[in-house]
Amino acid sequence: MQMGLDFTLVEELVAGVDEVGRGPLCGPVVTAAVILDPARPILGLNDSKKLSEARREKLFDEICEKALAWCIARAEVEEIDRLNILHATMLAMQRAVEGLSVTPRLALIDGNRCPKLAVPSAPVVKGDSQVPAIAAASILAKVSRDREMQALEALYPGYGIGGHKGYPTPVHLEALKRLGATPIHRRSFAPVRAVLEE
Repeated sequence: MQMGLDFTLVEELVAGVDEVGRGPLCGPVVTAAVILDPARPILGLNDSKKLSEARREKLFDEICEKALAWCIARAEVEEIDRLNILHATMLAMQRAVEGLSVTPRLALIDGNRCPKLAVPSAPVVKGDSQVPAIAAASILAKVSRDREMQALEALYPGYGIGGHKGYPTPVHLEALKRLGATPIHRRSFAPVRAVLEE
């Protein structure tokens, strides 16, 4: 039984913001911002990493339907290589909050730092397992990025991207050495750089 967060903790017009994809060697970093509706509870919200894939998929649709506002944003591989992963993540978070159709009175950011925003913000360490809106954002970001990585598997076969989602698993590192880097690989990441320099 997967227990969810307490929905009574949902505050009015507070956006939760989270990211997925800082660690992978390829693909974008994807962020989401969500303002939940206190009047429309979503049961079983939790940190996306603690939920099964099927549960995340189901919650994805429910969040999109019931949230007051939501936005999925990203920073591309080229931006990650140009800015570095931290700054690219902050940029993607900024885009997610700016893309909301409703202006939040506060943005709660998963982690220990906040992007520059036009609204007040506060970081929440391990926020995705404490704040329902951040948990919802983590689900939107993860499902969205996972779907994209599965689609990229067809474009770049042989790397196993659909399975490891771009993370540096032994399968991925071996394929990278054998097949070389693709246009979606992050050139600023050490294992990719090493292959390119060989």
